[in-house]
Amino acid sequence: MIDPVTLKAPPLVGAAQTPRITGAEVSAGGLLPADFSQVLSQLASNATQTLKTGEAMSLAGMQGKVSTQEVVSSVMEAEQTLQTAIALRDKAVAAYLELSRMAI
Repeated sequence: MIDPVTLKAPPLVGAAQTPRITGAEVSAGGLLPADFSQVLSQLASNATQTLKTGEAMSLAGMQGKVSTQEVVSSVMEAEQTLQTAIALRDKAVAAYLELSRMAI
């Protein structure tokens, strides 16, 4: 059986028991989205925001408003986010193609 999600590290020997929270309780509590489409939607909006932040930092760096280190950090984070989005897209397309080849 799969253990429920814990919010803390397992307790040490002799320590008080850590409370366990199930996935349904976490979803109901608003900590995590309830379904997969909400997860993807949240990931897409976070990725968009990261890319916009990287672009804004680049412009601010050219204007001399922020340090080079901040610009590089922001642009590298945006690049990593874009690479992740591309990898997810590629996996989704590969899964679709695999499903379309299945015999019915």
